Amino acid sequence: QLQASGGGLVQAGVSLRLSCVASGLTFSSYVMGWFRQAPGKEREFVAAIGWSGRSTYGADSVKGRFTISRDNAKSTVHLQMNSLKPEDTAVYYCAAQRSLYPITYYATNDRYNNWGQGTQVTVSS
Repeated sequence: QLQASGGGLVQAGVSLRLSCVASGLTFSSYVMGWFRQAPGKEREFVAAIGWSGRSTYGADSVKGRFTISRDNAKSTVHLQMNSLKPEDTAVYYCAAQRSLYPITYYATNDRYNNWGQGTQVTVSS
């Protein structure tokens, strides 16, 4: 199971930190990803992090503003979101998949079999 939290209603320009706690899987063997889905749009990739935390990959739209990190001891992955914009408004989902390929392989929805329930992030202008 994946349990995401940390969403909320914030103003543009501020920061927010999302967390996702995993249970029932060997966390340190999994790539973790964050995706988001805005109303009327398809779910899109945000960022992914390799099992050790050494490799990360992010969407161009969030590079320089969002940072993904993980704590294997706590089975938790974080998404630090800075300089939030109204276009970042979406439901954010965490996902997990066994680590078998380079991190860039995990940049699409269909690479993941395990999904959390999502947390809403709303950024007002």
